Amino acid sequence: MLYIFNASTDPYFNLAAEEYLLTTFQEDIFLLWRNAPSIIVGRNQNTMSEINYDYVTAHRIPVVRRLTGGGAVFHDLGNVNYTFLVSGSGHATDFAHFSQPILRALQSLGVDAALRGRNDLCIGEQKFSGTAQCVRNGRMMHHGTLLFSADMADLTDALKVKPGKIQSKGVASVRSRVTNISEHLKAPMTVEDFIGHVAKEVCAGDAQAYSLTEADKAAITRLREEKYATWAWNYGDSPKYQVYAEYKFASGTAEIHLNVKEGRIAAIRVFGDFFGDRDVSLLEEALAGVPHERNAVMQALSHAQVERCLWGANAGDFAAALF
Repeated sequence: MLYIFNASTDPYFNLAAEEYLLTTFQEDIFLLWRNAPSIIVGRNQNTMSEINYDYVTAHRIPVVRRLTGGGAVFHDLGNVNYTFLVSGSGHATDFAHFSQPILRALQSLGVDAALRGRNDLCIGEQKFSGTAQCVRNGRMMHHGTLLFSADMADLTDALKVKPGKIQSKGVASVRSRVTNISEHLKAPMTVEDFIGHVAKEVCAGDAQAYSLTEADKAAITRLREEKYATWAWNYGDSPKYQVYAEYKFASGTAEIHLNVKEGRIAAIRVFGDFFGDRDVSLLEEALAGVPHERNAVMQALSHAQVERCLWGANAGDFAAALF
């Protein structure tokens, strides 16, 4: 087995690295890595229905889609990610097999951790790790989070979705009570020391350290730019969904209904008791086919005469109602 510590904290690069190692290497690999503040959404999720879009935009938090299923998670430098990459699918869906070495590493620190349900690692009733898997060409990837000293306020705020606004057929996240591992240690330790401890316990002298080469990094960077850092992968690959918004302004109330497919506004209708001297269909036509993304919407509205269609509103007001 190869042991790799990926020192990058760029979430786009790190998710690309997982796919590169999964599809390029044949050796079994144990990988440890961390992301700067970011939201990682599951392969089958609708991104917009999983995030607090206003909070994420204001704090410039990257949102990245991963290869595996499951729910959306918030990452920061207090969260340690681990990945097992193995050849053969003999352990497909066997979450316990991959969880055991992680649990042993924690138990050796005096932390009473256990696998709960199919894929959650918990201390008591509180979750500190969610895990997920996928198989590509006979190789399996099993990965998970280890909340060590994550900022719980950011975690909560970034994933606090406005209720009832977005209806989607995507797989919704199930929110759980969570905890940091650091709160349960017998003696304090840094996140860096924790990473070293997990690596030592899991590898147990049976792994060869491997550092990503310049050729590896170049290939990962290409995959990052072509896939993981793109709007098409992170937002456009979402299942179709509907958005309902109600906006009150000086001349009345507008009800806005959106159908979004492959991340683009497939149809939009605006109803209400508002006034204007231009037909609201001008707004509907301007937004048809536009990515459901704030900058793209603002650009499309810049020549749509929002103020004439909806007296008392401007492009910023109307765009804000769509997210």
